[in-house]
Amino acid sequence: MTEQKPNNHQVISTSKLLAYIFIPPVLTMILYVLLSVLFHEVVPTMLLFFIAALMILFPIQIYLILKESKKVYGNYSLISAFIHQENKPLWLVILLGMSAFGFAGLMTIIWMPIEGILFEPLSSKLYDLIPSYFNWKNLELIASYPKIILITMSVLYFLLNGFIGPIVEELFFRGYLTSKLKMNNWVAPLIITILFSIYHFWLPFDLFFRIIAFFPAFYLAWRLKDIRISIIFHCASNIFTVIMFVITIFSM
Repeated sequence: MTEQKPNNHQVISTSKLLAYIFIPPVLTMILYVLLSVLFHEVVPTMLLFFIAALMILFPIQIYLILKESKKVYGNYSLISAFIHQENKPLWLVILLGMSAFGFAGLMTIIWMPIEGILFEPLSSKLYDLIPSYFNWKNLELIASYPKIILITMSVLYFLLNGFIGPIVEELFFRGYLTSKLKMNNWVAPLIITILFSIYHFWLPFDLFFRIIAFFPAFYLAWRLKDIRISIIFHCASNIFTVIMFVITIFSM
């Protein structure tokens, strides 16, 4: 059943849209840098980032959804992330979500190496300027931490990056923010996908990959009005990344 917009569900301004998207990750990055400088010798910075996200990024995004629901519906809930949503058959949701996941995997093979070559001069220069512990691709450094730290990191990485992070981001971006845009055509999910990709300050060199690989899932979720499609896709993509990372780290 479609959830109708009430009359006071206002379109978001461009300035507020950009503030809602980019201020939380900026604050998160500040805390992440501080935590990394203080604790990088005992905790991998990848884990420190997710701790910072759990403290700042995800709570702010959930708060904005709750605040909108309170304003529009009179009580704190996640309903503002489900405006005009329809429950499609579960088998169709899973099929489309996993099909989009397969497409993203194909783009990982085809496009990601190309983007890596394009950004290599810039990324090399950046990583030469910053401490090595900020480079998450420095797997040898990460693998050098004590095993108990790596196990703890892997478990938290699986939970935060595999489930909590993508679910919160989908509710915030594909649910709440997309419903607040003025346009009501395919441009809306495209704009949100581009902004979502830029918002990943901590992974700056996968910008175009995220847009290309993620847009089909986000378009399907918008077109069919079922955010569960993009949630399944996002969780599956992140879980696969976590599994491959953990296997690599513990095999070194």
